[in-house]
Amino acid sequence: MTRDTFDVLFLIARPAAGKSEVIDYLKGIDDDERKRRFHVGPFEELDDFPMLWAWFEEDAILEQMGHPRLHTDADGYFTHDDLWHVLIERLALEFQKRMRDRLPDQDLTTIVEFSRGSEHGGYTAAFRHFPEEMLRRGAILYIDVTYAESLRKNRRRYDPDRADTILYHGLSDEKMERLYREVDWEAFSAGDPEAVMVQGVRVPYAVFDNADDVTTKGGEALGRRLEATLDRLWGMYQLKQKEHLCVF
Repeated sequence: MTRDTFDVLFLIARPAAGKSEVIDYLKGIDDDERKRRFHVGPFEELDDFPMLWAWFEEDAILEQMGHPRLHTDADGYFTHDDLWHVLIERLALEFQKRMRDRLPDQDLTTIVEFSRGSEHGGYTAAFRHFPEEMLRRGAILYIDVTYAESLRKNRRRYDPDRADTILYHGLSDEKMERLYREVDWEAFSAGDPEAVMVQGVRVPYAVFDNADDVTTKGGEALGRRLEATLDRLWGMYQLKQKEHLCVF
């Protein structure tokens, strides 16, 4: 049976590119309109930032107690790069638990939000850690901004009093430079203008151009561009279903 909404939508981009603003916009639309215009049903979110932030907090507590930090060094960098992949595995595990507990008549969209830079393996490495089931159910929406734009918006949104929150967390300029100046999206998607191949699964993608920061402006300008981009992605996703490449 084919679906009439996305099952899994991977929402990826550089930090502060507009991912959280897109989700916030979708939250403000009633279910019927969201389904009709954006092919997104009632949805749940999976985001690796709360997991990452919990590690920072745990390390700070351990340090205060006189114990070694577990995940990060004193400058806030991971002690080894595999922890980036652990976050992806955690997202996948959370998805599996939610699928286990989902009621038979629930037709939800799961939005999976994260950022990856080339310095720690990029999207090429990250997507290899999603299980085949998620990839078969999924499509990718990539929000495209330059590094300079990502840096500008990261500086603007950061609120030190709410640094643990989705909409107001931020990185230092030094961390942005090291972790996110270089991204591998173009290389990751270069083989096909409509899909990436991961673990033998063809995952359709569409690029949302946010060079003019329409996500901050919001309103119907954001809605129209998001609708056009997701409609294009939906067409490719439907073909994927018809070819029986997904098991829903």
